[in-house]
Amino acid sequence: MRPNHSPSTAPWHTRNGSVQAAPVDRRRFLIQLGGGLAAAMVGPTGRVWPNTSETASTPRTDPDKQDRVLVVLQMTGGNDGLNTVAPYEDDVYGRSRPTLRLRPSEVHRLADGLGLHPEMKEAARLFHEGRLALVQGVGYPNSDRNHPEAMRDWQTGRVPGVHTPTGWLGRAADLLLQQNPFSLPAVFVGRIEIPFTLRAQTAVVPSLAQYPDVPLPIKNLEKLGLPMAATAADTPLEDFASRSCRQAIQMAEKLQKSAASPSRTEYPRFGLAQDLQVVARLLRAGLGIRIFYVELGGGGLGGFDTHAHQAANHGALLREFSASVAAWAEDLAKDHTLDRVLLMTFSEFGRTVRENGRRGTDHGAAQPIFLVGGRIRPGLIGPAPNLADLDADAPKPQTDFRSLYRTVLQDWLGLKAKTVLGADWPPAPILS
Repeated sequence: MRPNHSPSTAPWHTRNGSVQAAPVDRRRFLIQLGGGLAAAMVGPTGRVWPNTSETASTPRTDPDKQDRVLVVLQMTGGNDGLNTVAPYEDDVYGRSRPTLRLRPSEVHRLADGLGLHPEMKEAARLFHEGRLALVQGVGYPNSDRNHPEAMRDWQTGRVPGVHTPTGWLGRAADLLLQQNPFSLPAVFVGRIEIPFTLRAQTAVVPSLAQYPDVPLPIKNLEKLGLPMAATAADTPLEDFASRSCRQAIQMAEKLQKSAASPSRTEYPRFGLAQDLQVVARLLRAGLGIRIFYVELGGGGLGGFDTHAHQAANHGALLREFSASVAAWAEDLAKDHTLDRVLLMTFSEFGRTVRENGRRGTDHGAAQPIFLVGGRIRPGLIGPAPNLADLDADAPKPQTDFRSLYRTVLQDWLGLKAKTVLGADWPPAPILS
C-alpha cells in the first residue's frame, strides 16, 4: 500500500497520467494507514485540522447519502462501443465492418436493434434484472484521440487545455476528508500504477494489489512505531497522530474480522474479479471508504486499444468484464449492499465505425458507459449513436461525461459537484 505523492514533491502525471503504486506488505500497510491518516490531517501550510469532525465551514453531506459508495472501473485503451453494444440492424454498421460485425443471431438482444457482445451473457442478465444500465453516446466536444491526453481529460474532469494538478476523484476525496478528518475516503485496487484521477491535494489514497493481510496481534503494533497513547497529548499534532493511529488499529481489527469471514460468492478466476472481490470485502469490513477504483485492460496503452485482430482480444476482455461484474453484483445483492453502491465504467474514447485493414478499429470519440447498482435507472439511457452523422468516422457524443460526474458526485455521494468540476453541468438521468 502506498499513498499518492504530494503535488509539491512529484510530477503531476506520468506519460499515461499516473503515479507508481507499491506492492503491499502488512507492515507498510499498518504504518501508512496510521501515519497516512495523520499526514492527511495536516494541511499544506502545516495547519492541523480541528478536533471536531465537522465545522461550520466544512461542506456537509446529505445524511441519506453518507453511506453510499462509488466504484469507478477504467477500461484502458479505448473500448469499441459499437461491438460492445452492437447496432446489429444498422446498415452502416454492417457495411463498415465486413469481418468484425456482430449478427442478430450472435448478440444478447436488449432493445431497438441493439445487443450486447456474445461474450457478455452475464451482463445481459443483469440488464434484464434491472441492475445494469447503459448510457449511450458519452463523450465531450472536440475530444482528443491521443491516449495520454484523452485519459487526462476523463481523469481530471476539466475542460481540455486547462492544467489541473489533481484528479476529479482526488478532489472528491479531499471534500470527504474535510467532512471526516479521520476517514480513508478512497482506495485503488489493482496491479497497475495508481491512476492520476486519484491524485488529491490533502487526502491519502492508497493502492492495494490484494486484500490486506493483517495477522499481527494488535498489542504488537506499538513495535511498529505507531503513537497510540490514549492520554492527553502535549500538542494538537501529537493528539491527532495518536487519534489517527488508534483509528488504524480499529481498521486493522475490522480487516482481521472480515478476513476471517467465509466468501459469500464464488468469483471467476479473472484479475478484475479478484479486484472486485477485494472491494466487496473492504465494503463489508466497514472502513468507511466511499470511493473505490479498479481497472481492466492493463497499464500503458491498454488492452482495449484494438487496432489489429480485435475480435478475439476484445471478446476476451468483455468476457472478463461481464463475468467479474456479475459475480460482484450478485455477491453484494445477497445482503442488500448493492443498494448503496454504484459502479460506473469509462474508457478514454470509443472506436471508429469502419474497421481498418488489420481487422481492428482506430481511435474514436463517444462510447457507452455501464452503470451497475441497486438504485440505478435501468435500461438504455440516451439515444443510440447516429451512424449517418459521424465525426471523422466516429459516433458523436450525445451526453457529456461531466454530466455523469456531476450526478454521481452530487446526487449519489452528496458532494457539491461544482467544487470538484469547476463548473455547473446538467445532471444525467441515471438514478432511479
